[in-house]
Amino acid sequence: MVGSFLRWHLCPFMSPEELKLEQQRVVEHGHQSALERIRSFEQTLESATKTMLFSEIAKLAVDSFRSSKVRFALTALGMVIGTASLILVVTIGLTGKQYILNQIQAIGANMIYAYYEGGSNSSFSTVQKDELTDEDVRAVRQEVPDIVAASAMVELHDRISVGQGRQRDLLVLGVSSEYKNVRNLLILSGRFFDDQESMTRTKVALTTQQLARRLYGSEDAAIGQVIKISNLPFTIIGTFKERVETFGQSEIAEDTILIPYTVAKYFTGTAAVKQIFFSMGDATEVPKATEQIHKVLQSRHRAQSVYHVENLTQLLSVAAQTANALTVVLLLIATVTLVVSGVGIMNIMLANVRSRIREIGIRKAVGATRQEIRLQFLTEAVFISLTGGFLGTLIGLAVPFSVRFFTDYRIPISGLSAIIAILVASGVGIIFGTVPATRAAQLDTVEALRYE
Repeated sequence: MVGSFLRWHLCPFMSPEELKLEQQRVVEHGHQSALERIRSFEQTLESATKTMLFSEIAKLAVDSFRSSKVRFALTALGMVIGTASLILVVTIGLTGKQYILNQIQAIGANMIYAYYEGGSNSSFSTVQKDELTDEDVRAVRQEVPDIVAASAMVELHDRISVGQGRQRDLLVLGVSSEYKNVRNLLILSGRFFDDQESMTRTKVALTTQQLARRLYGSEDAAIGQVIKISNLPFTIIGTFKERVETFGQSEIAEDTILIPYTVAKYFTGTAAVKQIFFSMGDATEVPKATEQIHKVLQSRHRAQSVYHVENLTQLLSVAAQTANALTVVLLLIATVTLVVSGVGIMNIMLANVRSRIREIGIRKAVGATRQEIRLQFLTEAVFISLTGGFLGTLIGLAVPFSVRFFTDYRIPISGLSAIIAILVASGVGIIFGTVPATRAAQLDTVEALRYE
């Protein structure tokens, strides 16, 4: 009876086979009360095993972290930098993409422009030119829906005196009153001419910001001044500039004056126009409207004439792709930081295994399985990476939120990047924690107990 009692108290150190033999021996001797106690112990042992798998292992990982705070904090610092960099890189990429798209949209994302290139047959002479006219503008507006503004443009060149006997070349554009809306111009001082002034052929003009400063010293000083174009006096009623600096790559140059189209066509003596601008009410209709405008223009002219109808949709697409490519490159750089952090975690965990060999041997001696040992050290690695991941995510999100709070800039914030950062941090912990955890699980129990 004493031997049975001792063997029962040694059940935690018995193998499953020995435990079954002990149970059979008790049954054979008829000790039912002892059998009930063994069954109760089996249930307790099973419950303890489950508790070890789900809570005790996590508790051991936390205790290990507390016992070596500095070492684990420095290891987690790499993950903090990596995850924060990942989120900031995505934020920078989104900010750059938004900036580029805003710049292009400031030119006129809904804008469509058409121009005449020439005849497809090289034998066409200049007399046979089939250029666009203001009648094409009216025809397109009647046949293509959703056009909210349109303007024909005539280009003229003149020279003006800038004082001290010097002259300067001047670009004069004859446009309609809707040109301001189509090109999304920014009026710095004064105003743009209206439909009434266009219909009555009033000699009014607007100058670029650079020309106003060059001739009169400032934008405000230019208002009310009279400038002569082809010996005709024009009163300056406003100054303007493009919302996005195009550096002379658009139809507007530094020294440009805008006058009503109805006045400008008397200088040319023809109804031909250099370009026609259209603005759509909905940006999604731009590609479809571009094709429709081209068909209308082509149907009104000779089949051999070549016309180009273009928009900024393709430019927007290219800009978005470029910004996305830049973001991917920066993400790859941030990923390198995470990989380096993962290597640091693996090195720390390997050192941790070496310093705790005797502890591992004792745990195995009292019944811990390889799976439990592996799970314990893997949990510690994931705990380090997740701690750094959460802190890095908070820092990465705090920067753009701070900019939003303290400034007027609306920096885009990606919640998806935060989720990805946490998942990547978990993955790094699992991947680089597997080797140390496996090495700990494969230690021999006897050799581990003998380790000094």
